[in-house]
Amino acid sequence: QVQLVESGGKLVQAGGSLRLSCAASGRTFSSYAMGWFRQAPGKERESVATINWDGGNPYYANTVKGRFTISRDNAKNTVYLQMNSLKPEDTAVYYCAASRYSTSGYRQNDYDYWGQGTQVTVSS
Repeated sequence: QVQLVESGGKLVQAGGSLRLSCAASGRTFSSYAMGWFRQAPGKERESVATINWDGGNPYYANTVKGRFTISRDNAKNTVYLQMNSLKPEDTAVYYCAASRYSTSGYRQNDYDYWGQGTQVTVSS
């Protein structure tokens, strides 16, 4: 079992920055890929960014590429999402998830463990 706890979401103005954190406990954190996903009101959950067990091969959705950066610190069992140049359309609940694989991409079905989410609201 893996427990994931997200933090860092809040209300921010457009153009601002936030860093989300996801602390993991349970199964060996360093052995699996991690991802960030989001769900806006009335929309399906979508992939935002993912990263392999070793920090390699980061994936970004086209809508966030160049603005968001995913990273991980295996010594701290934590994955981060640095979000810059935020836009109102980035408003969503952001979820962190752990894959069953050490390398993984954007497919949500690859991710077995999910956090409770953290709300990010970007005002215009």
